[in-house]
Amino acid sequence: MFNKKLAITNRLGLHARAASVFVKTASAFSSTINVSNQEKESNGKSIMSMMLLQAACGSDIDICIEGEDETEAMAAIEALVNDKFGESE
Repeated sequence: MFNKKLAITNRLGLHARAASVFVKTASAFSSTINVSNQEKESNGKSIMSMMLLQAACGSDIDICIEGEDETEAMAAIEALVNDKFGESE
């Protein structure tokens, strides 16, 4: 099991497009992926669940991954979040 805290740094936070890209990335792995902030917990493979986190720019999310490909999944998700979900701003 891997746990990691990541900062949301893209200007718009975890909005619809960013959540969609996150879910697409997470869904490529068989591991269970859960995301939480101080208030809510989310299934990292559910677009609606991810959008309900309402993670704004500057907030932290906690990622918990468990499964056969957990190392690869964490690396991919960490890279995605650190790359601001592929957004230029």
